[in-house]
Amino acid sequence: MDSKELSKIFKALSNENRLEIYREIAKQEDVDYEQKCDCSIAEILSCLKIGAPTISHHLKELSNANLITTEKNGKFLMAHINKDTLEKIKSFIEIE
Repeated sequence: MDSKELSKIFKALSNENRLEIYREIAKQEDVDYEQKCDCSIAEILSCLKIGAPTISHHLKELSNANLITTEKNGKFLMAHINKDTLEKIKSFIEIE
């Protein structure tokens, strides 16, 4: 992972709201892993005190940084942590 890509990731996570959204998506994935459920944006809206247009903006920024992927499931928008990017960040941080 090059410095430009890492910079984009850390810039996206430097916003408090985006960090909270990312953490909430990760938490929902951990809780629902055995049930193979998705994290809907409606669930995030109920957990955080952020309006839908603001959430939409932050999701776009997280997606542009390859931190999450989103997909439509009927009328719901589902979000997933991008595991490849997460592993790259972990390996960067664990440099000895």
